[in-house]
Amino acid sequence: MNDDRSHSSLLVPPSTQDWMQGVLSAKVVLVMYGDYQCPRSADVYKLIKAIKRELSAASGEDDLCFIFRHFPQTQIHPQARRAAQAAEAAAAQGQFWSMHDTLFAHQQKLENGYLIEYANDLGLDIPQFLKELSKQVHIDRINEDIESGLQSGITAAPALFINNIRYTGRWKMTELMTAIVAASH
Repeated sequence: MNDDRSHSSLLVPPSTQDWMQGVLSAKVVLVMYGDYQCPRSADVYKLIKAIKRELSAASGEDDLCFIFRHFPQTQIHPQARRAAQAAEAAAAQGQFWSMHDTLFAHQQKLENGYLIEYANDLGLDIPQFLKELSKQVHIDRINEDIESGLQSGITAAPALFINNIRYTGRWKMTELMTAIVAASH
């Protein structure tokens, strides 16, 4: 474990400004920094969804809050920032999580034409969506997420924090579940 706390702690705490599933008062708050074009980010998100379902079924309650923050790695994933902007433009119309899931499900198809197709499939106002994309209306929000990740020592996605502490284990169901359950006690 790295003794440098700036690299093991989340320096920008979760807030109601974040995209979340669950409530901030949950026993465990997971913050994921992800990139829509990164296969590992998609895999980790799938793991988290499965763990969330399993915990909810086991306890009958939702003791897990999941937060997603953008961390597009444009040097290796050229469409990641545009995809993040599409998620934010969808969010402006109340469809963040629907677009979020769609983008991760279709990582190989994130060019503009596909983004418009996804927006249309979600029933979004396409002229509004296109205007927000072309004017980069949501770029500041994305840059704030990136900056918060950099402040916490993140250099690549995915990165995960469990109750504000960086998860450094393997991206496997059992290891991640064990860490989450341990954090809930």
